[in-house]
Amino acid sequence: MPYSELLDTAIAAARAGGVVLLHHWQPGGGRGLEIERKARNDLVSQADREAELAILEVVRERHPDHRVLGEEGGVVGGEGDHEWLIDPLDGTTNYVQGLPIWCVSVACRERGRLVAAAILEPLAGNLYAGAAGMGVTWNGRAARVTDNRETGDAFLATGFPFRAHAALEPFLRVFRDVFLEVRAIRRCGAAALDLAHVAVGIYDGFFELRLSPWDVAAGTLLIEEAGGRVTDFDGGRDFLRSGNIVAATETLHPRLLELVRGHLSEDQVARLVPIAPPPVDPLL
Repeated sequence: MPYSELLDTAIAAARAGGVVLLHHWQPGGGRGLEIERKARNDLVSQADREAELAILEVVRERHPDHRVLGEEGGVVGGEGDHEWLIDPLDGTTNYVQGLPIWCVSVACRERGRLVAAAILEPLAGNLYAGAAGMGVTWNGRAARVTDNRETGDAFLATGFPFRAHAALEPFLRVFRDVFLEVRAIRRCGAAALDLAHVAVGIYDGFFELRLSPWDVAAGTLLIEEAGGRVTDFDGGRDFLRSGNIVAATETLHPRLLELVRGHLSEDQVARLVPIAPPPVDPLL
């Protein structure tokens, strides 16, 4: 199947989810929204669920034999070569509090390889999209990772391990070491959007631990197509399973990885925060 066709689906699906989220959005916060706690500090809203159904409808209509892994609905559909990883609302806590930093993330894998992705920021109208061998666009214009080559001038993003409190102390040591070496670090609360911003050259890099595959799949494809590098904490490719990710330009990635590994490796994170059973038998 042409990757351009899969990219068209990713964009259409993300836009369908975005329409739902804009319908429910309230700048003062999610008053009237049905909100549940999946776990401590981990919310799901009526908007998440409705947006995921809208995304699923687009994918299933266009590709009825494809499998879909959604944050809220789990695994749906076929057993062929294609799997969609969708986060209907990345930044749910921001959304329900009325903080305008959130997005929709849609990615497709073919035989385990990420091949198409779209990340939509509905409020701002920003669409970050790309496919294997086709590069990355930001609102239709070609985009690349930054050309910054100096760690001391790096502008980075991260996220706090709200699902992995047992790893907080070593994470804070990583944060300290990185903070003292770079120009600035931001924490905005939507990992998929942070990764998109690395891909288009806003950030120079990103690091976080114990994310979910739908948090990082689309952003990974965009960064790599834009000339960047994405690894786990051991410099390998297991980040979709482990959720531990270091993403940056090719030039800055080695030093950022070195700083992270000064306090955290894949084995160390696994001991502190045992990984949950995979949601599918997969391909992850």
